[in-house]
Amino acid sequence: MATEEQQNPQEQQEQQDLKDYIRYLKERAFFEPQSATLHYNLGIAYARKGLHEEAISEFKQAIECDPGFKEAHVNLGGLYFRCGQLEACIEANHKALALDPDLPMAHSNLGFAYVQQGRFEQAIEACKRALELTPDLFQAHNNLAAAYLQTNQPEQAIEASRKALELKPDFAPAHFNLAVAHLLLNDLEQARTHYRHALDLGYPADDQLEKALN
Repeated sequence: MATEEQQNPQEQQEQQDLKDYIRYLKERAFFEPQSATLHYNLGIAYARKGLHEEAISEFKQAIECDPGFKEAHVNLGGLYFRCGQLEACIEANHKALALDPDLPMAHSNLGFAYVQQGRFEQAIEACKRALELTPDLFQAHNNLAAAYLQTNQPEQAIEASRKALELKPDFAPAHFNLAVAHLLLNDLEQARTHYRHALDLGYPADDQLEKALN
């Protein structure tokens, strides 16, 4: 007899706490509709719950209440990226950087978006700036590696991927990027090793890469 998968008690408690927190914030926001902080915190809570449209709405309301709320612009841009709205992501993060040019996550978000758009030189610039401000952004290192690969700079891609793995050793995309970089350098042994690591960590198989490695 099939049974439904159950959350463990800790997960159940965390979800209940988040639900209660959202209810509390909504009640507060009803009586304080001009509070940018309440709308921002509600946006964060909705994002944690995976409710992206609701989170976007709350971040927008936070910005309406306080146009200089730079963190709201950054988080709005990040959500736009998750929803595949790349131009909106770029616009939101540029607005954040107009308020404060030293926001590492805004630069990192731009790097994500530029890689997806194929604007690799701009992605490199954005990722480098993010890492100058906060060197431990492992995803920025990984995006930098991806952009380097697309601009035929495998040595730099290897360096960026290794830094990503220093920060997060089980990060499968970094192993995949290393596999591609070593292949470009005709180091098949290292390419196969890192491709196997990527697969072991759950990265999807890549037919084109497998053909090149065999």
